[in-house]
Amino acid sequence: MSDLRTTALSLFDAAVKRADPAAALRRQLSDQPLPALQDGGRNIVIAIGKAASPMMKEALDLIPEPRVALSVTNPENLCDIPGATTLSGSHPVPDEASAAAGRAVIDLLTSATENDRVIALISGGGSALVVAPAAGLTLDDKAAVNELLLASGLEINDMNLIRQQLSAIKGGGLLRHAAPAPVTAYILSDVIGDDLRAIASGPSVAPIGTPAQARDVMQQAEIWDAAPASVQAQLDAAPNQYASLPEASNTLIGSNRHSLQSMLDAASDWDTQLISDQLTGDVEAAAQTILDAALAAPTDKPVALLFGGETTVQIKGTGLGGRNQELALWLAKLGAEHLTGDWLFLSGGTDGRDGPTQAAGGIVTAETWNQIRKSGAKPDALLANNDSNAALAAADALLVTGATGTNVADVQIFLRHPS
Repeated sequence: MSDLRTTALSLFDAAVKRADPAAALRRQLSDQPLPALQDGGRNIVIAIGKAASPMMKEALDLIPEPRVALSVTNPENLCDIPGATTLSGSHPVPDEASAAAGRAVIDLLTSATENDRVIALISGGGSALVVAPAAGLTLDDKAAVNELLLASGLEINDMNLIRQQLSAIKGGGLLRHAAPAPVTAYILSDVIGDDLRAIASGPSVAPIGTPAQARDVMQQAEIWDAAPASVQAQLDAAPNQYASLPEASNTLIGSNRHSLQSMLDAASDWDTQLISDQLTGDVEAAAQTILDAALAAPTDKPVALLFGGETTVQIKGTGLGGRNQELALWLAKLGAEHLTGDWLFLSGGTDGRDGPTQAAGGIVTAETWNQIRKSGAKPDALLANNDSNAALAAADALLVTGATGTNVADVQIFLRHPS
């Protein structure tokens, strides 16, 4: 089993390395250098997201003076960057630090002139790390909605549709504050399908939809009545208040698909299949998809099945965990019931953090479910309570990597030796 674990960890490492934001930005700026500034202009560099620190460090090595720089990331990735102001927000639920970061971003953007150039370095997590409530809303309003969204089971695009309509930065708001300065954005995608409108809720692109559509999604998810009255009033407002946006140059420099390809290349000694780069939806259904693929795979050769995506958890209990940990726990249960032989499954967030825990995900085997039982815990009860962190910890099955400095959603790896 140790060699399966070693292989799985090496493939996960390959996925994370391919998503290295500094290397991705270096390649892009080497291939397409920025044009010279207008006389008297500045490069205004703003990095937002879990990959902000490495992207900012690389940018300051490549982008000449005169410049001013602001970087906002999560506390785990916060570090001093000579030449830049560095702040941290809160993730996954924004707090006053996120609001302070939002005010700092807007203040810097509104100082831009037509001779300046704004360079936005955008990565996943920016939705919570930098918040600026739309007029008439408070931080408490946005935090209340975010809590509802995280517990709703909605997919990320629907969440971001709603978040954009409640923000002064998301959904192209960054462009409005930067005008008349042109904006060039380099984007590391944490969104499956790489819709730029959804990455960090699209600060440099047009919004996903309208206030009316956001209201409809909340009503369908049965969270509308629980939303603050001010939020309901905002989404009931006439859509013509959202004017057309200034144009921007947006370039995707890294994504989950690139990381999946890196894992494919690294698993050349295995019978490797990329089963899905769209593993989304509820974790229980995703676990069944993975089980079905494992049952259909050959049993006479070493098999590696790869998946990429971002699942969702419908919170029904009071436990602690995240989508990758809960997916791994579901695989431990289903695998114990239906799979034979020597197998291993890893599900991990490429940012190194899964939900409000210190784990990146989980690594389970044919023995994990029984190991949880042997510890004295009740795995079915823990699963029903969304307590995947405690369940996996009982079997020493947590994937713990620490913050990686990048974020291109999640990857899953199923390995099996021939039976």
